[in-house]
Amino acid sequence: MSQAVPDGAGPAVEVGPFREGDGEGIAALFREVYGDGYPVKVFYDPVALARANAEGETYSIVGRGAAGEVLGVSHLYRSAPYRRLFELGAGLVRKESRNLGLVARLIGYALNEWLPGREEIEEVFGEAVCNHTHSQRVGIALGFVETALEVALMPAEAYTKERSARGRVAALLSFRCYRPRPHTVFLPSPYRDELRFLYAALDDRRDLAEAHAPLPEDAATEATMEVFDFARVARIAVPRAGADLAARLDALEAEAGRKGVEVFQVWLNAAEPQVGAAAALLRERGYFLGGVLPRWLDTDGLLMQRLLCPPDFGENQLHSDRARDILALVRRDQERASARPAAGSPA
Repeated sequence: MSQAVPDGAGPAVEVGPFREGDGEGIAALFREVYGDGYPVKVFYDPVALARANAEGETYSIVGRGAAGEVLGVSHLYRSAPYRRLFELGAGLVRKESRNLGLVARLIGYALNEWLPGREEIEEVFGEAVCNHTHSQRVGIALGFVETALEVALMPAEAYTKERSARGRVAALLSFRCYRPRPHTVFLPSPYRDELRFLYAALDDRRDLAEAHAPLPEDAATEATMEVFDFARVARIAVPRAGADLAARLDALEAEAGRKGVEVFQVWLNAAEPQVGAAAALLRERGYFLGGVLPRWLDTDGLLMQRLLCPPDFGENQLHSDRARDILALVRRDQERASARPAAGSPA
């Protein structure tokens, strides 16, 4: 069901799910804002985007003008390891329509009218870029809980068209729960206070325990990596950490290094009692804390990150006190990591 609402001084704007013919307008909108620089290329391909909507990999929520033209769009799509955790993002509005409050209407419709009751979506998260605060403000108004900061995530080239960033851009991660999944998470001792702070505001219950277990000798590490060439980012998911974790990281980091990666992210399974030992190994390799990722692996993830580029902390624009507190704890650990030589990681 779509929704058409007059917007005060402007004409009526219809908001509703993707329909045939929207793909061309969405692709044109991405080119208007990003040129060809947006790293997720499905949004430039009308046929692929229509297929993704039909298969439930991506859901486009579209704002249309009186003639059916695409004025704005937001998306829910799979990007995390857990298939029932969807990302809310890739939201854009045409320049001439940016005074209509359309971003908030698109997201509000998606989360409060279209999404509830859909069994395939249990939790939603957003990556709000930190070269402005618009998305952050909308997320807070819609009940998202800020839990992590991805440092230097997006390259400045992605914002060349609108000249809105001078260097790499951080992203603030926030989550909203639709189907609770209480479980036990383990806190690595160096981050006990930071993680208790992050979990205190979560909208889903967690039991917090100490992470004292060693890496298990009888279990092999499970790890996969995705490299985003344009962004020069590698994301390594570790649903299970075993005694061979260092060797697996050596191989994956070397592969990423050959592809020019500047930003390394590792997602550890916070429901494993050996997550503390895994985090300690990463700390020795120059990684620092990013925060908590609820439902990332169905259980929660612990984000650790390492940079081969400047962090540019001073460029971040953050809306809430909580976001600034998250930046402060991430920055402290990044400074700790950068103050000592990394062990065992390729340059």
